[in-house]
Amino acid sequence: MTRIALLSDTHGYLDNRITELSAEADQIWHAGDFGEGNVTEKLSAIRPFKAVYGNIDGQPTRKSYPEHLYFKVEKVGVLMIHIAGPFGSYTPQTRSLIQEHQPKLLVCGHSHILKVAMDQKFNLLYMNPGAAGKHGFHKMRTMLRFSIDGDNITQLEAIELGMRGSIS
Repeated sequence: MTRIALLSDTHGYLDNRITELSAEADQIWHAGDFGEGNVTEKLSAIRPFKAVYGNIDGQPTRKSYPEHLYFKVEKVGVLMIHIAGPFGSYTPQTRSLIQEHQPKLLVCGHSHILKVAMDQKFNLLYMNPGAAGKHGFHKMRTMLRFSIDGDNITQLEAIELGMRGSIS
């Protein structure tokens, strides 16, 4: 079993709660919009780290991380992209990547809206962890934790990190 901590849209902010919750995982995934600062360095120092860049990320981040990423964890194919488009009506790029890789799990960010749903059309689980940072229109900072066991995605937790303006 592989335990995953999933976050997105940190926008340069990483509170202590995120590092504590991520330390309990086997891997940390970030679905883009790291922002300025050393978010990537802090997260990659905790656990093995997978990430894609987001639309606010500058050239140093874009040189270190891809726009989209396909990988397998145990028997689950994962497609990660920052801007996938709204659930069920994905961008042309995302639809093309889904058709190419046929993932069981689609991970994205950008919307700042936590959403987990089964997409019957593409036979995949859609996960957007919302926004963990302090910048944006969201009110509650959020992240997800879950496990991958063989070809099963289990033990899903939606975690509220505090109000956008709060500091921990």
